[in-house]
Amino acid sequence: MWKGLRGTAKFYAGGLRLYPKDDLYKEMSFISYYFHWPKDEVMALGHAERRRWCKEISEINKSLNPSNKKDKEKSILDMKPTR
Repeated sequence: MWKGLRGTAKFYAGGLRLYPKDDLYKEMSFISYYFHWPKDEVMALGHAERRRWCKEISEINKSLNPSNKKDKEKSILDMKPTR
């Protein structure tokens, strides 16, 4: 059976890494807060799409709330990984 799945050996060779749960909740909360989307809709987004929406919301916030460089607001995407 494994011989037919040669490409998967590369993927699992280093072990399966999951997206940190705390980061997932931060992104979900961020999108839900600004767009008022229900949990199921936000959970249905793929990782790349969820990150893209967070980036777009952050850019909107930056343009609506300009601040000086010293006290510049951070984007949700600037958060440090939890792991």
